[in-house]
Amino acid sequence: MTDILQTIKARDPEQNEFHQAVQEVLETVQPVLDRNPEYRQAAVLERVTEPERVIMFRVPWMDDQGQVKVNRGFRIQMNSAIGPYKGGLRFHPSVNLSILKFLAFEQVFKNALTTLSMGGGKGGSDFDPKGKSDNEVMRFCQSFMTELFRHIGPDTDIPAGDIGVGAREIGYLFGMYKRLKNEFTGVLTGKSLNWGGSLIRPEATGYGCVYFASEMLNVQGDSLEGKTCLVSGSGNVAQYTVEKIIEMGGKVVTLSDSSGYVYDEEGIDQEKLAFVMRLKNIRRGRISEYIDKYSEAVYTEADSTLEYNPLWNHKADCAFPSATQNEINGKDARNLVNNGVKLISEGANMPSAPEAVDFFLDHKLLYAPGKAANAGGVAVSGLEMAQNSMRLKWTREEVDERLQLIMKNIHKTCLEASAEYDMEGNYVAGANIGGFVKVVNAMLDQGLV
Repeated sequence: MTDILQTIKARDPEQNEFHQAVQEVLETVQPVLDRNPEYRQAAVLERVTEPERVIMFRVPWMDDQGQVKVNRGFRIQMNSAIGPYKGGLRFHPSVNLSILKFLAFEQVFKNALTTLSMGGGKGGSDFDPKGKSDNEVMRFCQSFMTELFRHIGPDTDIPAGDIGVGAREIGYLFGMYKRLKNEFTGVLTGKSLNWGGSLIRPEATGYGCVYFASEMLNVQGDSLEGKTCLVSGSGNVAQYTVEKIIEMGGKVVTLSDSSGYVYDEEGIDQEKLAFVMRLKNIRRGRISEYIDKYSEAVYTEADSTLEYNPLWNHKADCAFPSATQNEINGKDARNLVNNGVKLISEGANMPSAPEAVDFFLDHKLLYAPGKAANAGGVAVSGLEMAQNSMRLKWTREEVDERLQLIMKNIHKTCLEASAEYDMEGNYVAGANIGGFVKVVNAMLDQGLV
């Protein structure tokens, strides 16, 4: 195990996020390897940690002033053992190979947990859609797709949205794909409803995260009713996490963006949430504007010199990190526990640093890792693929019912896998083992490919 990680680090020394994701999985699947020596003989660890294909390309485009710009485009096709590659496209200045490989690696096991036939992939660009006009975003997306279209398809690789890629970007990408391929197929998910999208898709990651938290509490004979919750972020995942928590009787007191966070002791109700949705989705404003409307709230500006994030230093019962990777460090974890938090359900990908995860597990918190808790988004993407294939459209109730069932099954898989290897209640181990076993067994069935 150590040798494999050292080899990966020596091969790609700068890819810290990828190393972190691999190390977490390797540490928890050790008992599986001990019980199944055929896995070592078939070198499944070496194979599952190496992408099947890495595509990197330039994306030239022209801004509104006639200036030519060049960005980098990527697609990591990580593993297709149980289905075509599936995973989002991220447009953000932070995008690089390390981040995309970590996301693709996590996606493999997350998709396996959904019970749907989907492999894992991820892609995107260091292009920043913020501050760009619709025409600039369109020109970039069209240029991006002129290369990507060669590598994707409804039975090969089905990208979706992610940070910086919403319905607008998916529309531009799909339009160019359709023109280049001369076919209308379900090659992208996250489409608008009137041309192949699925109901509940925008809500799915947030809803699924809350459904998973609810399942963890149900096992304890408890519920979200009356629970005070901390939520980070204010984008799609955070918004619908808040919506579902409110629906289940909980109270959310925080939201954030890169500029800072708001703390509303009275709770963010449906009216306040609607304001945040207009602010972020339509006006693309900053969360600091929340206190202009609701003066009872307190706004705290982000301060990179602090050793902790003050958002995680409030009295609460549950926390839903829904912003970005490694947003909770060891000090934040201690603050959360000291303030009474008993449950963490991750809406973002790998938002808790390794020392935070260890702290949560040591203190026996109900801790749901992102690969399990935030699988609702890709689950409904899979349901969108199914609807596209059958040329059908399910009702909101049908999709939501299927989403709830999938999250219930993911929770069951995690619990059963952790119990099988004498780590009952450890959702990190359960998620890693449950997804890992399904993927590597499929790999072994298919031979040395």
